[in-house]
Amino acid sequence: QVRLVESGGGLAQPGGSLRLSCAASGSTFSFNAMGWYRQAPGKQREAVASIISDGSTYYIGRVKGRFTVSRDNTENTVYLQMNSLKPEDTAVYYCNALYYDVEFWGQGTQVTVSS
Repeated sequence: QVRLVESGGGLAQPGGSLRLSCAASGSTFSFNAMGWYRQAPGKQREAVASIISDGSTYYIGRVKGRFTVSRDNTENTVYLQMNSLKPEDTAVYYCNALYYDVEFWGQGTQVTVSS
């Protein structure tokens, strides 16, 4: 059974940084894509950043230049380095992994940006 486990969330001040990690266990294959979604209170879940197996990356406009997604293919782990955090980045962040047409989700980790 594939499990995605996130870590690294917490409280940060505006302008601060956090690094999220997501480790996959139970898989014998490498995911085609891994990435991060987030959901703020009262809002829909949105894709934040993703990285595919060839290293290509995608970011939503609001985080470009501030967030960096990376992965370790040998460990099936994906990271999200978040810099210059803003209060509007506050949300539950979910790890996502895709193997062909099958999606896997982590349980989510809270990120709160507040002074």
